[in-house]
Amino acid sequence: MSKILIVDDEKDLVSLLEKKLKAKGHEVLIAYDGKTGIELAKEMPDLIILDIMMPEADGFEVCRTIRNDVFCPILFLSARQSEADKIKGFNLGGDDYITKPFGLREIIAKIEANLRREERSQYINSENMRPKLHFGKLTLNIKERTVKIENKVIPLTKIEYEIVELLALHVGQVFTREQIYEKVWGYDGIGDNTTVVERIKKIRAKFFAVSPDVQYISTIWGIGYRWNKL
Repeated sequence: MSKILIVDDEKDLVSLLEKKLKAKGHEVLIAYDGKTGIELAKEMPDLIILDIMMPEADGFEVCRTIRNDVFCPILFLSARQSEADKIKGFNLGGDDYITKPFGLREIIAKIEANLRREERSQYINSENMRPKLHFGKLTLNIKERTVKIENKVIPLTKIEYEIVELLALHVGQVFTREQIYEKVWGYDGIGDNTTVVERIKKIRAKFFAVSPDVQYISTIWGIGYRWNKL
C-alpha cells in the first residue's frame, strides 16, 4: 500500500481517482487547493498527483515549494499542452506530465509505473556501495543521497540526484539520452528522453552557481553525456 496525495480542485475527478486508488489498496490524501496541498505534502506521501491550475497556489508554485523536502514522484495534471509548460514542470522537479482529458486507465497505469520505479530505486540504493565518492571539491554521499561542493549542499531534485549518481558511479563512461532515461525513469517510464537534456541543464546550472570553474558533466556531441575524471 502506498500513500498518494491528490491536489486538484476538480472534485468529481478527485472522487473518481480516490475510489479507484483505494480499491487498489492505496491510502489517499486530498487537497482541493495548492495551500492545503503544501501542508499535506509534509506527511511524506509516496506519490503526488498535482494539478497546475488551482486556487491559492498553482501546481508549479506547489512543486517549487515542496520539492527540496519531498522526494517522491510528482505527476502534473493539466489542460495545458504546450511544450513550454511541460518543460517548466519537469524543470521544477516533476516526474511526469499528463494532459487533460485523459483516460482513467492511463493515469492509473502511470501512477503504478512511477510507484514501481520508486521501489526499484530504493532497492538499488540499499545495496552495499561506497558511501561517499569524491571528485575534487564535490562529494557525493550515496547513503544520504546528497551532493556537496565545498561543503555546500546542492539542492538537487530526486531525478536530478539519480542522474548525477548514475553518471558519477561510471566515471568516464558515455551514456546516451536513451540509456539515462531508461536507467533513471525505468522501462515503465512514460515520457520523452529529451527530458534528460533539460534535467542535465538544470544540474549544470546548480553546479556552476557554486563551482563555475569545474565541468563535472561533459556533452559528447551526437552520443550523450559523461562524468569527467578530476
